Amino acid sequence: MGVLVMKLILLIYSLVNGALFVCSMHLRMGGNETDRLALLAIKAQITQDPHNVTSSWNESIHFCSWHGVSCGRRHRKRVTRLDLQSQKLAGSLSPHIGNLSFLRELELLNNSFSNKIPPEIGNLRRLQVLSLHNNSFSGPIPYNISYCSNLIIMNFGYNGLVGKIPSEFGSLSKLRRFVLQVNHLTGEIPPSLGNLSSLEVLAASENNLVGSIPTSLGQLKNLTFFSLGGNKLTGTIPPSIYNLSALYAFAVEFNQIQGRIPSDLGKTLPNLQIFSINKNQFFGSIPLSLSNATSLRELAIQNNSLTGQMPDFRKLHNLEKFIIQYNHLGSGTEGDLTFLTDLTNATELKLLLVGDNNFGGTLPTSISNLSTKLEMFWFYRNQIHGSIPTDIGNFVSLESLGMWENSFTGSIPTEIQKLSSLVELDISMNALSGSIPSSLGNLTKLYNLFLRGNNLEGVIPSSLGNCQRLILLDLSNNKLSGAIPQQVIGLPSLSKLLNLSRNHFTGSLPTEVGKLKSLGVLDVSNNMLSGELPSSLGSCESLEVLHLQDNFFKGSIPSSMIGLKGIEELDLSRNNLSGEIPKFLGGFVFLKKLDLSFNEFWGAVPTGGGAFKNASAISITGNTKLCGGIADLQLPKCKSQKGGSSRSSKLIIPLVLSGLALLVIVIVVSYFFLCSSRRKRKEIPLSTLANNFSQVSYATLLRATDEFSSANLIGAGSFGSVYKGILDDNDKHQLVAVKVFNLLRHGASKSFMAECEALRNIKHRNLVEIITACSSVDFHGNDFKALVYKYMDRGSLEEWLHPPTEIEEVREALNLEQRLEIAIDVACALDYLHNHCETPIIHCDLKPSNVLLDNEITGHVSDFGLARFLSQEAGINVSNNHTSSIGIKGTVGYAAPEYGMGSEVSTNGDVYSFGILLLEIFTGKRPTDDMFNGDLNLHTFVKMALPERVTDIADSTLFEGGNNERRVEKIVVCLNSIFRIGIECSAESPTDRLKNISDAASELHSIRDVLLG
Repeated sequence: MGVLVMKLILLIYSLVNGALFVCSMHLRMGGNETDRLALLAIKAQITQDPHNVTSSWNESIHFCSWHGVSCGRRHRKRVTRLDLQSQKLAGSLSPHIGNLSFLRELELLNNSFSNKIPPEIGNLRRLQVLSLHNNSFSGPIPYNISYCSNLIIMNFGYNGLVGKIPSEFGSLSKLRRFVLQVNHLTGEIPPSLGNLSSLEVLAASENNLVGSIPTSLGQLKNLTFFSLGGNKLTGTIPPSIYNLSALYAFAVEFNQIQGRIPSDLGKTLPNLQIFSINKNQFFGSIPLSLSNATSLRELAIQNNSLTGQMPDFRKLHNLEKFIIQYNHLGSGTEGDLTFLTDLTNATELKLLLVGDNNFGGTLPTSISNLSTKLEMFWFYRNQIHGSIPTDIGNFVSLESLGMWENSFTGSIPTEIQKLSSLVELDISMNALSGSIPSSLGNLTKLYNLFLRGNNLEGVIPSSLGNCQRLILLDLSNNKLSGAIPQQVIGLPSLSKLLNLSRNHFTGSLPTEVGKLKSLGVLDVSNNMLSGELPSSLGSCESLEVLHLQDNFFKGSIPSSMIGLKGIEELDLSRNNLSGEIPKFLGGFVFLKKLDLSFNEFWGAVPTGGGAFKNASAISITGNTKLCGGIADLQLPKCKSQKGGSSRSSKLIIPLVLSGLALLVIVIVVSYFFLCSSRRKRKEIPLSTLANNFSQVSYATLLRATDEFSSANLIGAGSFGSVYKGILDDNDKHQLVAVKVFNLLRHGASKSFMAECEALRNIKHRNLVEIITACSSVDFHGNDFKALVYKYMDRGSLEEWLHPPTEIEEVREALNLEQRLEIAIDVACALDYLHNHCETPIIHCDLKPSNVLLDNEITGHVSDFGLARFLSQEAGINVSNNHTSSIGIKGTVGYAAPEYGMGSEVSTNGDVYSFGILLLEIFTGKRPTDDMFNGDLNLHTFVKMALPERVTDIADSTLFEGGNNERRVEKIVVCLNSIFRIGIECSAESPTDRLKNISDAASELHSIRDVLLG
């Protein structure tokens, strides 16, 4: 009986244990399944994955082996880390992220995630790292992230977040890094952040935060980085913050903060490396204790109201930036500049900006011992006198020297020529004398040269013509004389300003002035120039301001000046000009000020339009023989000419009438011809591209491309040319490619419209990025159309596959991986055009010259001049001109065979072109190569070689570096697969080709995975 009871007990025990084991396994499996489903939900909301990092997120392998996914050791098979940073992902972050309950690190920085941050992140109680930096998240920061009590790092920087900083975050006692900079956050800084006892980094710059800095932040004893610049903060800095001795960066620039800098700053913040309080309302003196902050690298205290003398800076050996301009420092007396001697110990100094203060005295000779790494040295707008030290030539790295508005005397030292890196030199508004040294012509990197407002004499040295990069030259208000050198006034680089006014120049205005095609402002007023105005002035097509007043010019206004279509100010007053006022001046639509006063003009004042409509816009005083014009000018009426005998009148009248009749006929015919021409031109619909992109003016593109210089020509096609240029936008210089359409070429205007229509609603990382457009007229009144694209640094695929023999750059051939990536890029672009646009788009001209490469060798499909739209339902071409009127067949060798037989365009045609392109990329042979004739073409050439002779037909450079046998075998396998795709895509019959380009893209991705192992 006892044995039976014992056996029963053991049976029950084993059953209970078994049940517990099964239950445990069920729970564990349930946890695993939750994580897997959560990851798949996250993948589902990723809309762009150019690197295909989530392609491994499938059933073929366990999710712990998926790209970017890490599972823990303690809790096996549970996700503890999700790292997808810097993968160019786009889409939204799924709320299912909150189901990864064992997650400790979520790193999505440097992507393009958008929409709101899911509040479900608050469920991740084990989360330690939350990094969403540099995305496009919007909406408020969810307050319930404060439930993640184990957070150590929280980074929301560089997004589009709005609303207030949640006060609940004050409970995150383990938080060390809290980053919020560059968002749109509002409200005050929560005082509760003072409870973050572990905090080391607080960065909330460039938001819209208001109010004062909470005193409670002075409790953050571990704080090392404190950055609140670029907000709307007011009040004073709480004294307790200046006692945070661990601080190495203190930055509150661009606010409205007041108060004094504490006298013991250098003692309470001994580890300080960055002290930036510029653009605030600080007052008082710079504390003497600052010399104790021996680690200081950057002192930026400009744009305040600081006063007094400078402290001792001899111990600040690590200084790199010393910026104190726009204050009231100094006393205007000798001794103010001794601090410059102190700074000779700072051997790493690069920026020394002390302008717009009250410093007096002379520059100490010791400045010759300042750092040779100095790049900017500004001491403008002070009270410094004496001569410019000759030792200034020691600053071999100097790029900008600004010393305007002081009281310097003596001559310009020739030693300045040693500053070979100088880009900007401004010594205006001093009392310098002597001549302009010809040695300035050695500063060939100069962009800006200002010498105005001195007592300089003699002639302009012709050597300044060597400064071929000058865009701005101002020599006004001096005592210069002689003729204006042809080499200087003909500098084609001058694009902003040439000011030679208020000197004693004589002679005529050189005809070389016509070379200033990109110049915006030309001022030679108040000199003693004479002779007639050169007709070449009309070539200065970009001129906006032209001042020629107060000289001795004579003769009439040259008719060539009709070319100054963009002129806004024209002053010809106080000369000896004569003749009638040209009517074309009334056609200058931008002209706001026209001064013709005190000359000898005669005849009728035009009334046609422009400035002549507004009496306040023109001045004609002192021209006693003028008549007519608008009533506000109060000029006498013009009288009709009388004279001649009755007989002569009788003879003349019939002749005049006959001539008039003939003239009327000519005018009528011309009128109808022009009207017809204009009607035809109006029938072309205006591009809707302007709805999506701001338009740019013709003058801007003229300047950007150096007047469409041949030196900037980077390509030419069927309907125009492409130029490299630099586009100025809000003081930012952007490298661009400008495609100018040759509207004389039949079909070019339609090509422009097609490209505009195609580009206005599409955006993809593998399509060339359009920046702006221009649909206007040039300075001759001719139609002008251009598209401006982001410049692709590495040129076209054509140049890499078939380098021109005359090219100077020695390039390494594209390796196998690079070519495969480019092929995938092109396939993804076509997949987007065919399958993911609201209306499918057919490119119609895919070839290597239309695939552009950026600096990372990423492919971008370009040139949509032949693109066509298809009806999504029936695949029917809905373009208004679906015949071959503008070269629908594309390019010989790449265009589908059926196009040559009149077939309408289809996605099949692009698939064919892609197949040929793929074969060319990996064989290195053009489809138009001389070896292909008769029945042999690139398609059959490759097809006959597969699979045994792949190494014979492939570009030989693809095997370089494949020293081991396994590597070569892998390359051969991959090439076989690639060539097979190319053959399937380029089949002669459309029905035999791959049906969808997405299939080709998918297969190429798989090949890449094999190649990369």
